[in-house]
Amino acid sequence: MKWLKKVGDWLGQVSEYLQAWGPAGLFAVALLDSALIPMAGGPDAVMMALSVGRPGMMPVYALSATLGSTIGCVILYFISKKAGRKALERFDESKQKRVKAWIDRYDVLSVLVASVLPPPFPFKLFVITAGVFELSLLKFTLAVAGGRAFRYFLEGFFAVRYGEKAMSLFKTHYPTIGLGLAVLIVGGFLLRAFLKRKKEGAGPEAAAGAGDAQ
Repeated sequence: MKWLKKVGDWLGQVSEYLQAWGPAGLFAVALLDSALIPMAGGPDAVMMALSVGRPGMMPVYALSATLGSTIGCVILYFISKKAGRKALERFDESKQKRVKAWIDRYDVLSVLVASVLPPPFPFKLFVITAGVFELSLLKFTLAVAGGRAFRYFLEGFFAVRYGEKAMSLFKTHYPTIGLGLAVLIVGGFLLRAFLKRKKEGAGPEAAAGAGDAQ
């Protein structure tokens, strides 16, 4: 549709304009993109372009992108919380159920994993679901900030290390890196839950043993 192309072109111009503002512009792009206004190229492209141009500023760019994305996600969280289940209507029902099952099982850990994984993983659906079902705002915010910080600092590293080739290399390798980190996060959670359950199970046994000894 012509109007969609016009909107896409306009958003691309907005993104390019904001890029000229450095960290403040990147913050704005990340905030808008996370608050359900998709920007052409998104904060990833702006983050890497700025870091290639001024490598010494990379940590500042990564922090700006992380802060903007986190605030944008919090805004979307509150919008979804206010809208309730209506906020989920535009998503496929089977996807809704899968994401809800993840959140029911792993709580905000699922948001952390989702914030690390690359597109086309439905990160916004996790954010909206978290708002609709009112997950802990503090834990939600920390999970998003942690996942986004990892992503943007890694993008910055690629940009500083590989220059103009960074974007193509990042697109090639990040799915593997993101998936590997997600597996480690989930594996760590499951191991912790297993050890906790084992410890709790050992408690009554230890108490019974002590009683027998008496």
